[in-house]
Amino acid sequence: MSHPFSALSPDLVMSAVESIGVWPAGEPFALNSYENRVLMFRDDDGGRWVVKFYRPNRWSNEAIQEEHDFLTELTQAGVSVVAPWRNGQDVSLHEYQQFRFALFPQCIGQAPELDNPAHLFALGEVLGQLHEVAAKKPFQHRGTLLLSEGVTEAEQRVVTSSWLNNHQTRAYQNAVDKIRRQLETVHIPSASMIRTHGDCHLGNILGRDETFTLVDFDDCLMAPAIQDIWMLLPMENPQLWRAQLSEMIEGYEETSPFPHQQMSLIEPLRAYRLIRHAAWLVTRWDDPAFPRAFPWLAESGYWDQHIRQLEQQLLHLGKPLWLA
Repeated sequence: MSHPFSALSPDLVMSAVESIGVWPAGEPFALNSYENRVLMFRDDDGGRWVVKFYRPNRWSNEAIQEEHDFLTELTQAGVSVVAPWRNGQDVSLHEYQQFRFALFPQCIGQAPELDNPAHLFALGEVLGQLHEVAAKKPFQHRGTLLLSEGVTEAEQRVVTSSWLNNHQTRAYQNAVDKIRRQLETVHIPSASMIRTHGDCHLGNILGRDETFTLVDFDDCLMAPAIQDIWMLLPMENPQLWRAQLSEMIEGYEETSPFPHQQMSLIEPLRAYRLIRHAAWLVTRWDDPAFPRAFPWLAESGYWDQHIRQLEQQLLHLGKPLWLA
């Protein structure tokens, strides 16, 4: 059977956008996006837009709307994010044929340079502003980050697939089981759970000079604030990341107290992401975009490397992190 996104032709994209009263001046240009389909276009007045078609059957309408409302709330509070366009009836989530989609003003810029102290300060500042607003109320329809439960669910997706041979399956399960036992000892107080971006890496931050905007809140969820910080740190170089984090903290604390007590969560969160990312690739392999973008997943050597990576990460678990 063909993948649902195979029906998303340029003509359908144009018709969907026109159905909400926006008129593209030319054919949309596809951007790098795998979970959803994201395209850029100009309208008849020269305005730059990004249209995002949501992956069918992934999020409920309520969860998507909560993402949109969070972005609008952040924008109204002066946080640098990109909120979706709303029509005259205040609708931001639209439907055309079998697809749900949203329209966003295009954000132009580049990722911050992590060797630039001014960029690090500005990055910390926007994250502090984000979390100040995010802590005011919880999500009702988005997910919550659960370490051991999320690892178990991801493990099942991998071992029930046909990607690993028998030897790799045993080694993978052994590594994941040891990591899960470590994660079961990690306590994240419910009071520390706030609304977060959820996938805050350099690819989702755009800016110019010393002003940065957070984009792509598709994975927003309830999680500790450190979830939006640790992915920006070069963890393979402790001296460097401590210096960089020190600059970010200065900017962060312009608006919010930095969550120093959550530093011990960084290695558990790294382990969680390693396991979840591999499971995500396996689950999405029927989407033609994935074999094209990640051809190495089909090679046996990838899984040997992934298992070694999990075993190395296991060594880091339980080692407390501290600021230099």
